[in-house]
Amino acid sequence: MLANGRPYLAIPGPSVMPDAVLQAMHRPAPNIYTGELHDLTHSLIPDLRAVARTEGDVAIYIGNGHAAWEAALSNVLSRGDRVLVLATGRFGHGWAIMAEGLGVTIEVIDFGQRSDIDMARVEEALRADTSRTIKAVLVTHVDTSTGVRNDVAGVRAVLDATGHPALMMVDCIASLACDRFEMDGWGADVMVAASQKGLMTPPGLGFVFFNARADAARAQADLATGYWDWRPRAAPEIYYQYFDGTAPTHHLYGLRAALDMLLAEGMEAVWARHEALAQCLWEAAEIWASGGPLELNIADRSKRSHAITSLAMEEGQADRLRDWCETRAGLTLGIGVGREPASAFFRVGHMGHVNAHMMMGVIGVIDAGLKALKIDHGANAVEAATRHMARVVGA
Repeated sequence: MLANGRPYLAIPGPSVMPDAVLQAMHRPAPNIYTGELHDLTHSLIPDLRAVARTEGDVAIYIGNGHAAWEAALSNVLSRGDRVLVLATGRFGHGWAIMAEGLGVTIEVIDFGQRSDIDMARVEEALRADTSRTIKAVLVTHVDTSTGVRNDVAGVRAVLDATGHPALMMVDCIASLACDRFEMDGWGADVMVAASQKGLMTPPGLGFVFFNARADAARAQADLATGYWDWRPRAAPEIYYQYFDGTAPTHHLYGLRAALDMLLAEGMEAVWARHEALAQCLWEAAEIWASGGPLELNIADRSKRSHAITSLAMEEGQADRLRDWCETRAGLTLGIGVGREPASAFFRVGHMGHVNAHMMMGVIGVIDAGLKALKIDHGANAVEAATRHMARVVGA
């Protein structure tokens, strides 16, 4: 069939790995005790801060996003502390479950799987906490299961308006280097991220960014073990403290190449590229939805992530479409996560190393799959996407 050739992994992480990243990693094991690797690692810190838009600190962990979740919780909380979790999908609930497993009392406001955070409900919960027992508010900037993008600055505004002292902790695993995020400007105290999405590096690195206010909470936290403690990682006296042991050598080389690419493009341009490519997909998807069962999970464009789009169909149809795209055309779409029935949902990752012809390939293959499988859909979706791309790019 037409699937032979280079496959395209259009799932919401791991994202497409740039050749420059893969080539940077293709090397013998380096000396971990001195020399080039040390200089390279030191160079990562200011550039990670630049991507996150923060003057704060960053700790690097050898682990995935879930490791970053636990590290963040461990450094600011103690057993019996209370946190407010603003859940807009599976991963918000996942962070809450992890906190509960650490002995933290959780209060979850569930906004469902098709809505963003309702600030009025957040304000109500914070004002009800007259004894100020809530130590932190957990926010998922973009929940990868639903594709909703939450207003982080809006949550900070509610915290400030209520005079509540809770830390604001933000999960940017899906959004960092895809959707605009301003850690300092938006008032986040802690932010967690991982390497395998917008940072375009293979899975295996987790990051926790934190400000002085969060670090002050570290002095009281009893959950931090020697391994999770962010202080030696963020301000190492000797090199091995960056990672509390052996460095993730080849990941560091890959991350260096990825950061070089991001900063050469410029973060404003990176955000604009993701926005434009997401809108091309939405133009097509809204046309498909006009004449069949396909439906965008988040109706309001202003509340959709520019990194991932979640779509719904009739039961079984999404599985059929994903199978056709992968086996017949070499395009792998993301499965439905945290949704029932899972066979009715699929997700498109448009994060990281993605450009115009890649997005048009995704749209064209999905359109062909709908036709081949005789799934009802609106016509001329590809044309709508190309018109939008032409408007964005210009002559």
